[in-house]
Amino acid sequence: MTIRQRRPSAQTLAVLHALRRGDWSYGLEIASVTGLKSGSLYPILARLDERGLVESRWLEPERAGRPARHAYRLTAEGLTALRENPTSNHTVLALSPKGAV
Repeated sequence: MTIRQRRPSAQTLAVLHALRRGDWSYGLEIASVTGLKSGSLYPILARLDERGLVESRWLEPERAGRPARHAYRLTAEGLTALRENPTSNHTVLALSPKGAV
């Protein structure tokens, strides 16, 4: 029995595309770029983290009294996955609010 790799969904590709800069990004930043709601975004980020396509860590708050925040960035494997599954700008723009990519 052969196991076939599925092509990532448009939403997953949008998340990978949003993280392509390589900087640490918060979920809220990713949501604003992709237009995804938290109920869709965080399960995608969790799956990508489990598969080693993104890494996550807790960042200390910038101001006292604020909670630590979870941040994400693309791994080398995630960058490879993005290159192997190119998405058209039309797909990313369709998911992004007001075309903010």
